[in-house]
Amino acid sequence: MSGFIAGLCVAILPLLAAGFWLGRRTARPQTLGGLGTPVEHATFETLHTASLAAPPLRAGLTEETARKSARRLRSLLGTDALCLTDEKDVLVWDGVGDHHRTEIMELLAGPLESGRGEAFPLTCETPDCPVRWAVVAPLTVDDRVHGALVACAPRESAVLVRAAGEVARWVSVQLELADLDQSRTRLIEAEIKALRAQISPHFIFNSLAVIASFVRTDPERARELLLEFADFTRYSFRRHGDFTTLADELHAIDHYLALVRARFGDRLSVTLQIAPEVLPVALPFLCLQPLVENAVKHGLEGKAGSTAGKSHISITAQDAGAEALVVIEDDGAGMDPAVLRRILAGEVSPSGGIGLSNVDDRLRQVYGDNYGLVIETALGAGMKITARLPKYQPGVHSAGRLTRE
Repeated sequence: MSGFIAGLCVAILPLLAAGFWLGRRTARPQTLGGLGTPVEHATFETLHTASLAAPPLRAGLTEETARKSARRLRSLLGTDALCLTDEKDVLVWDGVGDHHRTEIMELLAGPLESGRGEAFPLTCETPDCPVRWAVVAPLTVDDRVHGALVACAPRESAVLVRAAGEVARWVSVQLELADLDQSRTRLIEAEIKALRAQISPHFIFNSLAVIASFVRTDPERARELLLEFADFTRYSFRRHGDFTTLADELHAIDHYLALVRARFGDRLSVTLQIAPEVLPVALPFLCLQPLVENAVKHGLEGKAGSTAGKSHISITAQDAGAEALVVIEDDGAGMDPAVLRRILAGEVSPSGGIGLSNVDDRLRQVYGDNYGLVIETALGAGMKITARLPKYQPGVHSAGRLTRE
């Protein structure tokens, strides 16, 4: 989050400079009612134009994103033509004089290699072509040149050279933010894979063993459990979407608990108290199921030396205004708070801490540090895990309900 804010600040500064330059070009003596001075009005227009150009660039530098942003960028500079390139080709040409494409790419070799902006005269045999000069400003991300912004004009201009450099730096910041977004997406995907890998092989083997035990004595029961197992694994290993709904996550938890109950019988009791209003709330995929699995391990399997011991797990989801409040509580063995802190810090990863640090990290990445897990526990006192989920968060949308095929 702090990196994003810093990037945003860096992004706005060049725009203010470009806005001031554009204001100087377009300043008129008459007043513009309610909008301040002509320079201020031009600055506002510049920032608005930049805000329209930014979203496509946040998806990276491609032919499509270049096409969507080029006209806005040319408007920022007020030039006759503008093109965006990658390291090999012109991605888009906006304005007149597109017959200069080949010449532009030949001139780009030096700036792309050095990472420094340059200005070049253009040769043209078309008498009425206004494009006679090109200003090249490289686009860099992490000190690596990804392409160039080229502004074309009738004549050489020191003001245009400076303005093109400022706009190119702003474009580069948008591309850096796009790279951060892609890194974040890759990180989330890696964490989901890690969670999938943490689904206990013992749970899978035990579930299949329980199903096999019913095949002869109660075939219908075996069939039901097999469908529960299939639905649980289908949800856990699905390939689409980083987010799901609370309803779908609880549905998967229900499949999981059905298999656990088949193994432990009346040793395990579960209470669910779910407010219907929170069922559509979107949340990170595989966010609650690991917490329930953790409750089963601490609540039932964690009771050493008590094969006949019973355990109770409570799952509640309440409407808390702008948030959904999910609480998972067990009456099992609990945990030393010092060990828990080490687990959440990623220092240790015992089998009893399935998914805790992973889920905590993902909640903080998606919603901010104020939305990490709140865990209350002590040795012999069970464990209570609370997760707060905003009902609305920009960028958090469910991929849709997963249905049985």
